[in-house]
Amino acid sequence: MWKMLTVAMCVALLGCLQAQELQGHVSIILLGATGDLAKKYLWQGLFQLYLDEAGRGHSFSFHGAALTAPKQGQELMAKALESLSCPKDMEPSHCAEYKDQFLQLSRYHQLKTAEDYQALNKDIEAQLQPKGLREAGRIFYFSVPPFAYTDIARNINSSCRPGPGAWLRVVLEKPFGHDHLSAQQLATELGSFFQEEEMYRVDHYLGKQAVAQILPFRDQNRKALDGLWNQHHVERVEIIMKETVDAKGRTSFYEEYGVIRDVLQNHLTEILTLVAMELPHSVSSVEAVLRHKLRLFQALRGLQRVSAVVGQYQAYSEQVRRELQKLDSFHSLTPTFAGVLVHVDNLRWEGVPFILMSGKALDERVGYARILFKNQACCVQSEKHWAAAQSQCLPRQLVFHIGHGDLGSPAVLVSKNLFRPSLPSSWKEVEGPPGLRIFGSPLSSYYAYSPVQERDAYSILLSHIYHGRKDSFITTENLLASWGFWTPLLESLAHTVPRLYPGGAENGHLLDFEFSSGRLFFSQQQPEQLVPGPGSAPMPSDFQVLRAKYRESPLVSAWSEELISKLATDIEATAVQAVRRFGQFHLALSGGSSPVALFQQLATAHYGFPWAHTHLWLVDERCVPLSDPESNFQGLQAHLLQHVRVPYLNIHPMPVHLQQRLCAEEDQGAQLYAREISTLVANSSFDLVLLGMGTDGHTASLFPQSPTGLDGEQLVVLTTSPSQPHRRMSLSLPLINRAKKVAVLVMGRMKREITTLVSRVGHEPKKWPISGVLPHSGQLVWYMDYDAFLG
Repeated sequence: MWKMLTVAMCVALLGCLQAQELQGHVSIILLGATGDLAKKYLWQGLFQLYLDEAGRGHSFSFHGAALTAPKQGQELMAKALESLSCPKDMEPSHCAEYKDQFLQLSRYHQLKTAEDYQALNKDIEAQLQPKGLREAGRIFYFSVPPFAYTDIARNINSSCRPGPGAWLRVVLEKPFGHDHLSAQQLATELGSFFQEEEMYRVDHYLGKQAVAQILPFRDQNRKALDGLWNQHHVERVEIIMKETVDAKGRTSFYEEYGVIRDVLQNHLTEILTLVAMELPHSVSSVEAVLRHKLRLFQALRGLQRVSAVVGQYQAYSEQVRRELQKLDSFHSLTPTFAGVLVHVDNLRWEGVPFILMSGKALDERVGYARILFKNQACCVQSEKHWAAAQSQCLPRQLVFHIGHGDLGSPAVLVSKNLFRPSLPSSWKEVEGPPGLRIFGSPLSSYYAYSPVQERDAYSILLSHIYHGRKDSFITTENLLASWGFWTPLLESLAHTVPRLYPGGAENGHLLDFEFSSGRLFFSQQQPEQLVPGPGSAPMPSDFQVLRAKYRESPLVSAWSEELISKLATDIEATAVQAVRRFGQFHLALSGGSSPVALFQQLATAHYGFPWAHTHLWLVDERCVPLSDPESNFQGLQAHLLQHVRVPYLNIHPMPVHLQQRLCAEEDQGAQLYAREISTLVANSSFDLVLLGMGTDGHTASLFPQSPTGLDGEQLVVLTTSPSQPHRRMSLSLPLINRAKKVAVLVMGRMKREITTLVSRVGHEPKKWPISGVLPHSGQLVWYMDYDAFLG
């Protein structure tokens, strides 16, 4: 029995040794081998991979590839390889030996045609056969523009797949699309050539040591963080990446993508998910982490135009004109700076603001994720008696410092009045230079940790790719969820004029911003310049509020932020006057996207508004349940009603959902609303009606070529919209024209054409219902932003 057991153990041990010897050969093909990314990071990362893995079972070959002809390509690649470096603690002789080995294993290929890919495949196979090597797998790294992905993928799939039993790993660099649709198309195209497990989408921020530590840190410190990581204790979260460099030399890329697509949609969003997602039972489970990330995306509140502020450094448009040969009159709208306010609508994070911010030509280079905790302590003794760094009255924060800045290296900082954290042995506790302050506190007031050995993000990610670890890469589901979140904001900002800033320290406080109730806004007004200085031409953004006439009625025009502020102020003044005279104020509000910013302004910046004496009515409603996200009442509830104190009986939603039916004629919902108006509103004359104007000239839910509600005795009507949901309930034009005041809010460049058309037509409500709005004895005022008025 013992002899049999000994033989079995020996056989097993021999098998293990043979398996180690026969792990096989790995071919790594770097596409775009002579480009900037390859020269700066990828060749060094591949050399580090070779240093780490040489002699551990696999043999290697490295293939640089590009469109460049063989002789020139080989020269460019050789030049890139000259700058390879070894770790500081490696003996120079060993370093030289490894560099020589790596250079001998590296060769250049021109990959331009299908035949070139076939030749590459034969070359890889030829390297295996004479030495009797078994092929373990191939890594193709796409360091090329995304428009080239599909052709390269097709050629790899048809000519360069390894044989049976060997794996294929395809590494893709951002950008992964321009918006949700293009990302979906690219994912579908790549999915026709590669399996999901074969694709590794790189976000190099996930390879940065401080970022990679977020989930393990949360996991290792669960006990301390469980009671703190929530809305009751977290004041806000800041996720920041600032750069001092500008976009010079990269304007062709930047004109297409801008700062939000370049940084916020990927790097900062990934950090957001790591900070805010629920912790799975095992943070090492790739599937569980992905599942919890996707749940977080589902909980993110949709972004709107008022969720962001954008800027552009002053020299940018000139750089674009020079590099892209644009006309002298060209002015770019591409943002080089953006701040975005994100909310997570779940029990853990409800009400906690997450600030994402990035920009070029700023005052410093730094990246971090900062969790600032609420300070609920009140210290009786004076500050001089507070125990150093331990007082609960000192700021409490946790910082994942990604790099650069005053610290200059990756770090995890935890205020000493929070808790002493636990970190893995690969991190060490450090003390910074005396006098160094981080976020207003001396470094000595933190437990500060940094990596024992600093490593470049790309070398870490290449090691993960080699070992088949997918926890640091972006899956297709993750990618599409992120684009689904950001695309609506990008579309709403497409025609927004960014705030100009000089760059560097001269920015001063020009880019400082504040947030309140879902709205983000610059702290300082854009400087007015009504009279241009020498050699400068006035820009539309130099002017604030313009007063004129439109269709013989008063017109107020301004940039969107100033316009909303002016309209909100006018509504409040009307409300105060009505309450003073009549004891109550009847306000009828339209739905849609345009009034959202107005609702938020009224909710957060008008504390003198007489809400207790205000009755709120709807101008129109979609025939959907009132809890439906498409319901106008639901929009009013989300952006206004939940933030102000209007008496319950003063809120009057349209009765579109009666007897478990939607807008059924026999339920007489329109007549019911009309009777309610007649009972409560004197002479059925609202104090103020807020309308919008559609691109087809419709207003409320009164549509062209449809006579319903344009004349007659009915106060409230059921109408049919050309867009879904088709059935609507609306105040009639005769009822609207009984109002004491009507305000028409028109915003966005897409309204420019209808604005011009309506300015020229007469009273033709059947063609353009908005042209029929003219209060009999009241006032009509038009509020238009410059995009709608001037284009």
